[in-house]
Amino acid sequence: MADATPALHRRSFLLTTGLATTGLAAGAAGAAVLPGAAAHAATPGRALKHDPFTLGVASGDPAPDGFVLWTRLALDPAADDGLGGMPARTLPVEWQIAEDARFRRIVRRGVAAASPKAAHSVHVEVRGLRPGREYWYRFRTDRYVSPVGLTRTAPRADTFGPELAMAFVSCAQYEHGYFSSYRRLAEDHPDLVLHLGDYQYEYKKDVYTIPGGNIRDHAGPETVTLANYRQRHAQYKADPDLQAAHAAAPWLVVFDDHEVENNWAGYVPEDGSDTPDRADFARRRAAAFQAYYENMPLRRTSIPRGPDMQLFRRVAWGRLANFHMLDTRQFRDDQACGDGYRDCAAASDTARSITGDRQEKWLIDGFRRSHARWDVLGQQVFFAQRDNNAGPAKITSMDAWDGYVASRSRITKGWVDAKVRNAVVLTGDVHAHWASDLKLDYDDPTGKTVGSELVCTSISTTGDGADSDPAKHPYLKINPHLKFYNNQRGYVLTKIGKDEMRADFRTLPTVRTPGAPVSTKATFVIQDRVPGVQQTYLRPLPTTFAAARRSDASIIDETVRNETEPS
Repeated sequence: MADATPALHRRSFLLTTGLATTGLAAGAAGAAVLPGAAAHAATPGRALKHDPFTLGVASGDPAPDGFVLWTRLALDPAADDGLGGMPARTLPVEWQIAEDARFRRIVRRGVAAASPKAAHSVHVEVRGLRPGREYWYRFRTDRYVSPVGLTRTAPRADTFGPELAMAFVSCAQYEHGYFSSYRRLAEDHPDLVLHLGDYQYEYKKDVYTIPGGNIRDHAGPETVTLANYRQRHAQYKADPDLQAAHAAAPWLVVFDDHEVENNWAGYVPEDGSDTPDRADFARRRAAAFQAYYENMPLRRTSIPRGPDMQLFRRVAWGRLANFHMLDTRQFRDDQACGDGYRDCAAASDTARSITGDRQEKWLIDGFRRSHARWDVLGQQVFFAQRDNNAGPAKITSMDAWDGYVASRSRITKGWVDAKVRNAVVLTGDVHAHWASDLKLDYDDPTGKTVGSELVCTSISTTGDGADSDPAKHPYLKINPHLKFYNNQRGYVLTKIGKDEMRADFRTLPTVRTPGAPVSTKATFVIQDRVPGVQQTYLRPLPTTFAAARRSDASIIDETVRNETEPS
């Protein structure tokens, strides 16, 4: 949170969200008492058997006067039909918003309908609140009360507001480890969280495995139907560490590939099947989008229409920052040269796009209209060039912006021509921390730096990883604009002010056991009007570190494997 937040608010938040051991006063059947709430008498014989708030609460897409509140009712999150063991009827769900953690000053309240048609999910778009304020919220149905969430409104459009604590994350493979990074993120008290994709994974158990074996298993088959996707989201949402992160702050979310299927592109499935199977994939995409909306704190503008979903959007944080949230899956051309790492001439085809024409125009128009101190692109895949070959061949990932070189050039030139004050790209996907300068011409190391990229590692995907010496990574030798690498799990915590953006690369030593501690591996600063990243801190390596003695080739191979999913 902002430094001006009273300490009492911190303690009250921990008490009411379960990050401490004391909760709200207990009522009948162990449910929390909801003071002042209008009672909804259950129909005789139709009362819920136990607490349906097993998936927690969330908020998102903050505006100066409000935000979205979310919850989803589920008596049995693992139910095969994806409906959470809920009765086949619509239930009234009360919601409350307060200015204090104990709900003595309730400022908004209402009732929403949780329908079986939407898997008993609830989306409440709240308006009329004060800008730049913290608020607490909760839900009730029958005699049960949800956990309490903490959220906030954005500053007024004509003000900067205080320094913004923003965290960003990606890639949480349930089977590969515990979600301790989410818990530690919640304890860092961010004002805003960006999730940049791979919120859940589609595989059935024992398909995507890590050395030593997976830590826990997916329930159900590979996700293809709406019931499959609903069940998988519920399994993830039932995780207490993920619930803690959602309850700590409003989120801005975008999907990548695994919310549908690995490496999909537009209407092309992973295997690149021809037209008959693309019709099947359109149905799968529609099911995935429906479940994604049901399980995310998104506004009604993102309600899917069959296999189409409006996800790219712009969220302003006063005059301090514009968050341009991108969709680099739904409108992209298929990956060139059969996907993977390739030396591929087609990657430079000027007709190819990773965003599609409409989104590209929207983004560049946004640059032209921007008066923000920071223009931040929240997006999915590696933006800077990343050549893994020291020779004349250029071998890059066709799934990243390297596979859409002209598209990247147009957007980079767009913010340069618009004279964007500070352009920062935030990225997930690659299961490792990176920091990079951005160029108009990556083949000219002496060329002008025009922006900055910060890449977060995974929450759990590929398991523990290993601490590493960034100076020893061959990618940094081949690509001098790349400034940092680390292959542990974690997240990035930023502080955005008028004069600088500071990024702490937070890492955990293990995800194989729950509750691991977090530390800062490195800190980079981006100064106002000075494009590029500047390192200010690097935690020393442990004395047992041995990876630096491995050959460049072995480290490159490990990096590629770290980013490659099973086919």
